[in-house]
Amino acid sequence: MVKTLYVGNLPWGTTEDELARAFSAYVEVRGCRIITDRETGRSRGFGFVEVDEDEVEKAVQAMNGAIIGGREIVVNEARPRQNKY
Repeated sequence: MVKTLYVGNLPWGTTEDELARAFSAYVEVRGCRIITDRETGRSRGFGFVEVDEDEVEKAVQAMNGAIIGGREIVVNEARPRQNKY
């Protein structure tokens, strides 16, 4: 089963390929996306990486606090999305 990791404090210029490459040094990346602002198309500074369920802890331990583009990123298991209404 695939689990989703939240990745925060990303530099604005980080691409999905760069993010996937950083994680793939430790775990197999199943999917990756950087969240962008709908109006400007600019990165919102966070994204999500999908990994196998049995690799979640390994990915979090390896990447939480890692430096990407000069910034210390935050990595944890993503929480389910909440409806606003």
